[in-house]
Amino acid sequence: MNTWKTEIRDGMCIEWDRPIEMDDGLVLRADIFRPIRDGKYPIILSYGPYGKGLAFQEGYKTAWEIMERENPDVIRGSSNKYQNWEVVDPEKWVPDDYVCIRIDSRGAGRSPGFMDHNNARETRDIHICIEWAAKQPWSNGRVGMNGISYYASNQWRAAASRPKHLAAICIWEGWNDNYRESNRHGGIACSFRKNWLEMQIKTVQHGVGDRGKRSPITGETVCGPETLPESELRRNIADVWKTIMDHEMMCDWYIERSANLDHVDIPMLSAANWGGQGLHTRGNFEGFVRAKSKNKWLEVHGGSHWAPFYTDYGIGIQKRFFDHFLKGKKNGWEKTPRVSMLVRSPGEKFTPRTENEWPLKRTQWTPLYLEPKKKTFSQFPLKQNATIEYDMMGDGVTFAFPPQLQEVELTGPMSLKLFISSSTVDADIFAVVRVFDPQGKEVLFHGALDPKTPVAQGWLRASHRKLDPKKSLPYRPWHTHDEKQPLKPGAVYELDVEIWPTCIVIPKGYSLALSVRGRDYEHDDAAAVLSNMKNPMKGCGPFTHEDEQDRPPAIFGGKVTLHMGPKHPAHLLVPVIPKK
Repeated sequence: MNTWKTEIRDGMCIEWDRPIEMDDGLVLRADIFRPIRDGKYPIILSYGPYGKGLAFQEGYKTAWEIMERENPDVIRGSSNKYQNWEVVDPEKWVPDDYVCIRIDSRGAGRSPGFMDHNNARETRDIHICIEWAAKQPWSNGRVGMNGISYYASNQWRAAASRPKHLAAICIWEGWNDNYRESNRHGGIACSFRKNWLEMQIKTVQHGVGDRGKRSPITGETVCGPETLPESELRRNIADVWKTIMDHEMMCDWYIERSANLDHVDIPMLSAANWGGQGLHTRGNFEGFVRAKSKNKWLEVHGGSHWAPFYTDYGIGIQKRFFDHFLKGKKNGWEKTPRVSMLVRSPGEKFTPRTENEWPLKRTQWTPLYLEPKKKTFSQFPLKQNATIEYDMMGDGVTFAFPPQLQEVELTGPMSLKLFISSSTVDADIFAVVRVFDPQGKEVLFHGALDPKTPVAQGWLRASHRKLDPKKSLPYRPWHTHDEKQPLKPGAVYELDVEIWPTCIVIPKGYSLALSVRGRDYEHDDAAAVLSNMKNPMKGCGPFTHEDEQDRPPAIFGGKVTLHMGPKHPAHLLVPVIPKK
């Protein structure tokens, strides 16, 4: 296809398949939605692999139906014909004088080429697209990036490449650290990427052609005008999962796919989800803290991964931010508190609150010592030594407080200090923070993808216990993952487990608990299913760690012993927030 089509419809001037040439000669394809009247407008740009012509309703049927049922404001004010997975709805942005650009990434949808996600080539492509867009006759020269997940994560790298005309970014639930957040939690391989490639990527790869979907608007094939043989499709995509399996330790491959946050210095809005345990949450908080931007804000919400972005609440925040930095509107955004959060309570109750920093300065960092006899917590270190043994791939042991005598809020990152011995040369630790009601039933919370999740989770492979002393903080240990240190069976080792940021107000009469396990957490309720996810979800969503190549039973099928006492002050460090 050598030309593109322009038409006027639904109050917009739309360019379908506009070509954008890269510096190596390859042509990417973009759909552009802009106001009909002449003028120069700011741009909202997204770049990703999900097929710009694939309707949200068709490609992600379950997610759409849930959002339509639970969030009716998403549907109002739009024909929803142009709804696309995890990017803005142009019918809600173009009338406010924005140009919306959707670009199929290299090798995806209607853009040809070799598909290799999150690499330096992709970052270069985005950089070129930003500069191209800024120079178009309908552009005011200011480009913003917005979107969820993939369309958020690549903003960190785009901003770090410092394109001249990238004026602001809104990272809505977007990881950055390719190793720690996306592929290897504490060194343990996460199977999400493998299943994601099969369910969401290969289905919209360029060249699927007639075997794939068609755009309900243009009638064109979502995955390009040509239909390639399966053998060619396989040659045109990187085997990401094999690379992850071949590279247990940190290496250049992971570093290339993570942004240097020291180079992110433009205005940014980082929007996190308390329920995003396993992929995005850590990146949003770390990005907010570590980016060098003088103008940066953190927003934290609950609910599903996609719906808050499209609601009146989400769009309102995004437009106020972009209106200020892309249009120069004096709307008071600069006076917005640096941190806005929806404080979470059981029953999916949220209370809006603003703060000035993260973590909160008034946090009372409180160690809760593991008490083995009653499997509870103590506020004081133990005076006698004790041990607990569990199966390395089993449900482990749970420590729980008696019912709270008064309400307590925990908001922030956590860390778990353990002292363990193993019957083998390694051990995987799964740390799960939980809450139980007065009747002893676990309280589950709406995760980003899984509707029933615990409060927070952390992971660590014992052989990856080495810390970076310069980057580690008491509440957020930083593992280097650059040196594997096998265990000597029976010897005791100190471990510091990072538990991702969370928020929970524990009511009076409820109990806080910690499970130290040898495998992924699973609740006792029925599993949830999404049409775009391969595995039924039982508390961890799609972020599971069950691959036998990564966790061979010969190494990870033994026994773990937890050591507690005067020489082994095992404890959970929690962020207690006093009332203002």
